Amino acid sequence: MNLTAEEMHPGKVIMPRIGYTILALIMAVFCAASLVLNVTVIVVTFKYRQLRHPINYSLVNLAIADLGVTILGGALTVETNAVGYFNLGRVGCVIEGFAVAFFGIAGLCTIAVIAVDRVFVVCKPMGTLTFTSKQALAGIAASWIWSLIWNTPPLFGWGSYELEGVMTSCAPNWYSDDPVNMSYIICYFCFCFAIPFLIIVGSYGYLMWTLRQVAKLGVAEGGTTSKAEVQVSRMVIMMILAFLICWLPYAAFAMTVVANPGMYINPIIATVPMYLTKTSTVYNPIIYIFMNKQFQECVIPFLFCGRNPWAAEKSSSMMETSVTVTSGTPTKRGQVAPE
Repeated sequence: MNLTAEEMHPGKVIMPRIGYTILALIMAVFCAASLVLNVTVIVVTFKYRQLRHPINYSLVNLAIADLGVTILGGALTVETNAVGYFNLGRVGCVIEGFAVAFFGIAGLCTIAVIAVDRVFVVCKPMGTLTFTSKQALAGIAASWIWSLIWNTPPLFGWGSYELEGVMTSCAPNWYSDDPVNMSYIICYFCFCFAIPFLIIVGSYGYLMWTLRQVAKLGVAEGGTTSKAEVQVSRMVIMMILAFLICWLPYAAFAMTVVANPGMYINPIIATVPMYLTKTSTVYNPIIYIFMNKQFQECVIPFLFCGRNPWAAEKSSSMMETSVTVTSGTPTKRGQVAPE
């Protein structure tokens, strides 16, 4: 299956050669960023003991899934775009399509698990039940098993992995109007996109509702809960927006093609949703991990060889505040301390 895009679409040039080169460069940048960010997350977690607790297991699992997409999907896409056509053969197409789908859905399910984890830790719906390592590992195992269940059927005839977009990468076959294939795509959409999406929205919605109820009861002292609510709200908005930006266009595109088998969609336009899903490997560590203060305190010194420039600025700011407060504090004789 070493066919060029022109051979796949006789008499029609899908995209100029420079277009493939630009796609290769864009994916190369995202792959490099993904490798650095996700490897850093894994290394830092294993290096610092304070990060090795159950709530962070899912974050590390997300980094592993993102690495899988980057290495077995992003890197191969860089190579095929660099040469201008898919040169890995039929077996390569199936391997790439399965790998990207398998690691991608495992990562997507992990995001849903993270949402549930945070509900258990913050809202305590089970009372005083502690979030344990067994629960964390069970959620991780469920993510991989769920992904495996729904991505192996194309290997055995229910659905298939085929070239898509500008014909330099493979994915589940959205284009076939065969009833058996369409039944797989519909099930895939429901169980691998709709369910994780509902879990994410429901979990974070419940989390924000709980924080609002606490604030209304006046449990917080000095506005502490209000500040926490604002921080969580920002995080939730970022998470849901990133999820929608990365996955909704792809899911909408797939279902549009399934609902209208004869509909023509420009291959270049069809390629955009696919690349958006692959960029999630960069957004995920930034949003879910580098916006976590505990991770920041370990990651920044790791990246800057033991130094934390921001910590120095914060320390200087605290010193200035301390001096200002001290300069206005009365002495034992009732006089203002000299500056």
